[in-house]
Amino acid sequence: MYNINDVCDFVILRAKSDEDIPLNNLKLQKLLYYIQAWHLAFYDEPFFNGKFQAWVHGPVNREIYNRFRDTKYLYSEITKRDVINPNCSDLIDVEDRNHINNVLDTYLQFSGVQLESWTHNEPPWLFARKGYSSVHSCEVELDEDIMKKYFKSKINAEVH
Repeated sequence: MYNINDVCDFVILRAKSDEDIPLNNLKLQKLLYYIQAWHLAFYDEPFFNGKFQAWVHGPVNREIYNRFRDTKYLYSEITKRDVINPNCSDLIDVEDRNHINNVLDTYLQFSGVQLESWTHNEPPWLFARKGYSSVHSCEVELDEDIMKKYFKSKINAEVH
């Protein structure tokens, strides 16, 4: 299992490489969420340490939120200067880099607002937000079993 900060740095470097794809704090959180969710679905285990909470704007990992809390707001642009470990890819196996890249190939093209909207319609976030209005803060962790089942169901739907 990887350190979430190394995966975070990998995502930033990928987004800010040749193409310089827009990446804000909101989008970064959702990309990390999808990396974790799809790994749970394909491999039955978390990709990195760290849970996600059901915040108003979708799944948020508290450690990554805290990392950027003092310098970045929800829609602040994340840049290469925000990377802690520029050699993070050396810490991630080739097969696991492929997993990250496959997720990013699918989701990186979308805005943070689009990704937020999708997470708001998915069972893991909805289940964790039960009893909370759309504007009330919530720190309930998303259940990784629900994440795994939901994303596995999407794989099975694609196969059939």
